[in-house]
Amino acid sequence: MYDFHTHFIPQDVLTWLKDHQKVVNAKWIKKEENKDEFLVVNEKWGFELKTAFTDGNLYIDEQVKAGVTHSLVSPIPQLFMYDFPEEITIDISTVYNTSLANWTKTSPKNLSALGTVPLTNPEKAAQVLQEAMNMGLKGVIIGPGLAHQMLSDAFFTPFFEEANRLKAIVFIHPLLCEDPRLKRRMMPNLIGVPWETTVCATDLLLSGIVDQFPDVKILFAHGGGFLPYQIGRLDKGYDQWELVSSKLKAKPSEYMRRFWYDSVLWNQESLDFLIRTVGEDRVVPGSDYPFDLCVWPPTGKHDTAIRSLLG
Repeated sequence: MYDFHTHFIPQDVLTWLKDHQKVVNAKWIKKEENKDEFLVVNEKWGFELKTAFTDGNLYIDEQVKAGVTHSLVSPIPQLFMYDFPEEITIDISTVYNTSLANWTKTSPKNLSALGTVPLTNPEKAAQVLQEAMNMGLKGVIIGPGLAHQMLSDAFFTPFFEEANRLKAIVFIHPLLCEDPRLKRRMMPNLIGVPWETTVCATDLLLSGIVDQFPDVKILFAHGGGFLPYQIGRLDKGYDQWELVSSKLKAKPSEYMRRFWYDSVLWNQESLDFLIRTVGEDRVVPGSDYPFDLCVWPPTGKHDTAIRSLLG
C-alpha cells in the first residue's frame, strides 16, 4: 500500500526554526497536559507537533505497522513561509528539501519525497524545483496560490514551465481559509481547507493549464475539495458562457480526468463517487498522516493511479 499524502518535519528544519525563532515568530505552546506542544508560526495555523512529525524511526515504524509499504512525504503547509521575505522562504526551502532528500536515501524502499519552493518568486521557485529533483525528490508541494495571485496567472509561468520540462509532481495543498465567517466550530479546517482546493482546482481547470503544460502532474489534496460534486454545474456553464469555455477544448468534466486526486475523504461513498467521476487511474491513496484529520491507514490500493502518477 502507498501513501501519497503524508507530512514530516526533519530535525534540520526544527533547528532552523529555533535559530530563526524571532524572525518567523515561531512559538512552542503547551495547550493540554495530555498533548504534545503546539507549533505556531507567525500567529497562524498552529498544530500539535506530534512525535511522528519529527521522529523518523517512529514514522517508519508506524508506517510499517499500518501496512503502508511506501510513503511520498511532503513538507507541512504551515512551513511554506510565503508570508515572509524571499530570503527566508528560499532558505527554509533549501534546508527542508536537502533534509528530506537525505532522509529518503536512508530508506528508499519506504520513502520518497516532495520538496517545497519559494512560490513568491516563480523564477527562483523553478530553480529550487530543479535542484530538488536533482537531489532525487519527485516534485514539490505548493499552496493554492498567493494572497493576490491565482496559480493560473501568468506570474507563475516560469515555475510551471520548469515543472512541465521536468515532468514533476506538483501537489497542491490548501492553507487554512481566512474567511471571517468560518472563525468558529473548527470550520476553517472542516470546510475552509477543501474550499481553498475547490477554488484553486476550478480556476486551474478552466484556465486550460493542462493543455499549456501537459507534462505537469498536478495532484489535488482531499479529493479535489468540492469540485467533483459540482462538475455538472461547470459543464452547464461551459455550454452557456464563453467566459467558461474560451480556454478549453472539451467540457470541464473531461479535463477533470487529467488531474490526480488523493483519497483523503473519510467516506467510502464519496471516494467511490470521485473514482467514478475521474477514473480509477486518477485517485491515489493518501492519509494526511499524522495530522488530526488523517485517514490512517490510507484507503485502498489504487494501483493503476499509482502507476499513472509515478510513470
